Amino acid sequence: MQLNSFDLTVFFGYLALMVGFGIWFSQREKNKTSRDYFLAGKSLPWWAVGGSLIASNISAEQMIGMAGSGFAIGLAIASYELMAAATLLVVAKWFMPIFIRNDIFTMPQFLEKRFDGRVRTGLAIFWVLLFVFVNITSVLYLGGLAIENIMGIPLMWGVIGLALFAATFSIFGGLKVVVWTDVIQVVILLAGGALASYLIVDAVSGGDGFLAGLQVLINNVPEKFDMIFTRDVMFTNIETGKLESAYDLLPGLSVLIGGMWIANLYYWGTNQYIIQRALAARNIRESQKGIAFAAFLKVLIPLIVVIPGIAAFHLGADISKADQAYPWVLSNYVPAGIRGIALAALVAAIGSSLSSIVNSTATIYTLDIHKPLFGRGSSENQLVRIGQITAGVSLILGCLMTPALESFGQIFQFIQEYTGFISPGILAVFILGLFWKKTTTNAAIAAIVVAIPLSLGLKIYFGDIPFINRMGISFVVIAILMAAISHLDKTDDGGEIVVEKGLFDTDAVFNYAAIAVSGIVAVIYVVFW
Repeated sequence: MQLNSFDLTVFFGYLALMVGFGIWFSQREKNKTSRDYFLAGKSLPWWAVGGSLIASNISAEQMIGMAGSGFAIGLAIASYELMAAATLLVVAKWFMPIFIRNDIFTMPQFLEKRFDGRVRTGLAIFWVLLFVFVNITSVLYLGGLAIENIMGIPLMWGVIGLALFAATFSIFGGLKVVVWTDVIQVVILLAGGALASYLIVDAVSGGDGFLAGLQVLINNVPEKFDMIFTRDVMFTNIETGKLESAYDLLPGLSVLIGGMWIANLYYWGTNQYIIQRALAARNIRESQKGIAFAAFLKVLIPLIVVIPGIAAFHLGADISKADQAYPWVLSNYVPAGIRGIALAALVAAIGSSLSSIVNSTATIYTLDIHKPLFGRGSSENQLVRIGQITAGVSLILGCLMTPALESFGQIFQFIQEYTGFISPGILAVFILGLFWKKTTTNAAIAAIVVAIPLSLGLKIYFGDIPFINRMGISFVVIAILMAAISHLDKTDDGGEIVVEKGLFDTDAVFNYAAIAVSGIVAVIYVVFW
């Protein structure tokens, strides 16, 4: 893609601004305690919580991966975004009050408080491995791929550049610096993404505007606007030229009442690098309003990341991989002079997610693995230092692992499937631990031990079952196993958490926001059923 002098000025000016801001804010914020470094001193307002949640979530996985899935299978991939909006409301009302009332820093810390140290350590190790070898690696790879396709910079140089960019505000400043850079970057992300989406859809209409172009897409490629797939729905894999089942990726009603809830409740309700922002809010009301704000933004994301992929399909994009759809849009339909803004938006998305995942990896390793196992006598300054070292190491490992992903097609689907190996077990531990007092520690340990072998066995022996359905089956089996063990276990050594009368009450602002978001999601599914 050709970038003129204005493009380059905007792009590198943005990078310089964010790096400078990150370094300045890091020097300004003297993190005296682990609470300051890992939870921003619990001082975040609702708009910072909501903006940071979206900035942390929307990355190359969505900008590149979901656009690629939009190219391949259409609007149905937006179910991850729409169901996420519904899930956020559930998390805000039922999960966050318990976490904040019990002064939780990390998800493994909650597990120790509810169960014991073995559960905390076991899942902390799982999360650190997942963050480094799946999340950080995939974000770096997709970001490097986009930069290679757009700017011609070799993949590994792009990966290294992104890692260095994220490092400037994720290692030394802690969560507060990450969140405030997120607030800036989410504005760039949404504005740049919306601009790219408008331009290509406007081109589809021949210059008659976005709405006219959207109608052209609905009329000319109606198969790309089916939200619920039946078993006979197929799509062409452009890498192999073969027909593949779209139902295997998004199996019918399971996106509404099945395994999709497992994926989303795990991600939004128990995933440290997401929920850490909500935990850092000033109070429960600010946390809930921030999450509702994020839910509203989630229903807008498909317009930015999925529709451009569908438009690229309609326009016959000359690409060899579905995940090249978004870079193709930038190269062909975003004019010179504006490409720098769109590219800055993409880097903003990548940088925000990277910094968030890195910070949470450091949080879990430091507070849930290093401190209880190796550093019981560590000072607050020493804990902050360990967190900084862990952040740097996680970025280096992510860079080293990125070449391993080059053999995969739709990276977004890769992330969902392999995260799904552990998410059913973790979610079962949290759901039963939060809402059933009789759940015992031995039941939680059994769930952790069984989770990966069960998911792997289902994939090997029942690989014809869509992975979202396998996640649902795995969750049900593990929940039944936990209930049986808890019923038979006479030790009843599960810990206690504080749940008071009125804890789940919500204010009028949250209630109205929840009604509005739920209504929008329902309308979309009814219209595009």
